[in-house]
Amino acid sequence: MEALGMIELNSVAAGIDAGDRMLKATAVSLTAALPVCPGKFIVMVRGDVAAVKSAVEAGLDVGGENFVDSLVIPSVHPQVFAAVSGTAEVSETGAIGVLETFSLAACIWASDAAVKAAGVQLMEIRLGRGLGGKSYVLLTGDVSAVSEAIHVGKSHPECAGMIARSVVIPAPHPAIREALI
Repeated sequence: MEALGMIELNSVAAGIDAGDRMLKATAVSLTAALPVCPGKFIVMVRGDVAAVKSAVEAGLDVGGENFVDSLVIPSVHPQVFAAVSGTAEVSETGAIGVLETFSLAACIWASDAAVKAAGVQLMEIRLGRGLGGKSYVLLTGDVSAVSEAIHVGKSHPECAGMIARSVVIPAPHPAIREALI
């Protein structure tokens, strides 16, 4: 499994500089580099654990006083990459779970924990764009699996105090289902 690393800075300029340094520091692949609300910038990289840790450290060295949050998940679930990049393919949905966080990093931690804990499929991880700094994950599966995944995601230690709200919708209306896919 690959590792995922992310830094979140409260400056777009510092974020771009940090992302450049992260990619030059070691052999990692860029997963995302983008502005998020409110006026922050995130950089996500993937690769082997040591390389990801080195890249995150290099980014944090550049980010300095602009640091907001960071993470390194040593063996991130493969579904996280597709869900965060908006390329998850969802053919069927059952129950839908929504977990909303106040932190971008907390959303990724919760998403990874949720998908590892239960037989669910991540539909999307939306990180702070047009959300006032909040983030959310959408996941689907049978009701019991979605309920368990949401419970585990909310309970992850890295998410303490960062959960805004969650819901499990056992039988979503077809129009809501269609809007989310």
